[in-house]
Amino acid sequence: MRKKIMIYMLLLGVFTSLGLYSCSNDDDGDTGRLAPGEGSLNLPPLDAQLVQEGQDIFRYDTFGDETFWTDVLQMNEVVEAAVSPNTALAVGLKVDAEALPPAVVEAIQNGQVDLDDPQTTLVLLQLNAVVGVQGEVSENADGSLKLDRMGITCALCHSTVDDSFAPGIGSRLDGWANRDLDPGLIISLSPALDQQTKDVYASWGPGIYDPRYSNDGLNNPVVIPPAYGLYGLPKAIFTGDGDVEHEPAGPVAYWNRYVAVTQMRGHGYFADPRLNLEVDHREGDDLVTDKLPALQAYQFSISAPTPPAGSFDVAAAARGKELFSGKAQCASCHNGPLFTDVVDGGKLHPQSASVAVDKDYVKRSATKQWRVTPLKGLWQHPPYFHDGSAATLADVVNRYNEVNNLALTGSEKDDLTEYLKSL
Repeated sequence: MRKKIMIYMLLLGVFTSLGLYSCSNDDDGDTGRLAPGEGSLNLPPLDAQLVQEGQDIFRYDTFGDETFWTDVLQMNEVVEAAVSPNTALAVGLKVDAEALPPAVVEAIQNGQVDLDDPQTTLVLLQLNAVVGVQGEVSENADGSLKLDRMGITCALCHSTVDDSFAPGIGSRLDGWANRDLDPGLIISLSPALDQQTKDVYASWGPGIYDPRYSNDGLNNPVVIPPAYGLYGLPKAIFTGDGDVEHEPAGPVAYWNRYVAVTQMRGHGYFADPRLNLEVDHREGDDLVTDKLPALQAYQFSISAPTPPAGSFDVAAAARGKELFSGKAQCASCHNGPLFTDVVDGGKLHPQSASVAVDKDYVKRSATKQWRVTPLKGLWQHPPYFHDGSAATLADVVNRYNEVNNLALTGSEKDDLTEYLKSL
């Protein structure tokens, strides 16, 4: 009875809201190359109204994917029966503290909210407080709550929170890769999947997802990338599949369409002959295409985060900057204002260029090549390389040093690591 009263009181109070890649030393003699982090792309200003519309889409729009997550995977039943707030936090889901009314905040702080009760999760969904998850909640005759339908949004994987209220609960940080999220484990809870498929999903781990598994049946996941610092990049994602040639709305819009249709299973259409792939989930409607310009504009508006104060050695980083452009040879690929040579006419690199442990993911892409990843905000999203095979930036430096025979000393490697932390 106390639980039902608490749920009711909560409701009453509410309703009275990078992967990194090595590249071959194939210098073409372009002495006009901009130094890393310097120069400007002279990009036009973004339309403020379009950006605001895109924020709403990014955070709250499911593109109609409830027809998959509810009607096919039956995840609403899983959440209603077994996913308490503590369970949700344990698998990397985040709670938007700004969506919590003061009465709810006070109740949580006073220990009056049962965070081990799935009913509390349904209250959070009613408040639109679970980042990246949308739910339609109703009330049973006995006063308990029922999750009728649920879907996911872009923010599920590409937002986190600042933990200002508690671990996993805070203000939204849109564009930040949620490397705590275990999407494979979450999907594996679906009663609609056979055990073999469940095992594949459950094997991926936090911060890892395979955006091509559902299409080609191969199991080779990659890290969840950030969605910030993208404005000015002519090609999107690790392999540069997205560009205006294959998606007129823009390079990031290409991947947004791919994910919205093929992964989230929103009501839309995606086709790319390079992949021999055509997916049509329109059910007499298209809930994706018209939203792509605004969604991309919002992502373009998200700048890479600056490193926290005191998170790196300033003097060492200054020495590391010289190494980056010199002995370490990083700037041969990571150059210009965005620290990537892809702005040089959409330049890509061959499969052999990667120093990651995995060499095969690129074969599943449209380009069969690698795009050099921009480096700003690098400190925020370990592990590194597309396969997450480098746990720290020091590991990244060591890998490059070994593979490229750079002969960096211990102190030089330390300095270079501090510079990467400073970006």
